[in-house]
Amino acid sequence: MAQGASPQKLVILLYEQLIQDLHRAVAAIERSDVEQRTQELSHALLILGELQGRLDMERGGEVSSNLDRFYSVLRACLLDAQFSGSKHVLRDQIERLIEVREAWVEVERSSPRTAPLGGPTGITGANENDSSHTPADWKA
Repeated sequence: MAQGASPQKLVILLYEQLIQDLHRAVAAIERSDVEQRTQELSHALLILGELQGRLDMERGGEVSSNLDRFYSVLRACLLDAQFSGSKHVLRDQIERLIEVREAWVEVERSSPRTAPLGGPTGITGANENDSSHTPADWKA
């Protein structure tokens, strides 16, 4: 499904995976399943790292800066939830992720199909010659 997708669609898919991971972490907290909570939050942190690592701070301007701050706060909240076992913290972050995901959906709707990675959204993508970061590595 991700193959041939626009850069914006790939970001949307990563957000959806993050949201699913956090929902599963909330369910694990409700079951007192620390191991599952840890797995889900670890996976969410990997995705978050990939999203944050792909920000193009030079070309992305204020958008990239805002996303970088958002991702840093999100990371801190996920770590807090991991240690405290707080499903409330996770639910708050799910709401925020859904809001930002919806903004990405709007960007995708309004973008031409051939929009380059790293354009106005401030996200860089994997270059075809860059084998160091493939979607398979993201485990999403």
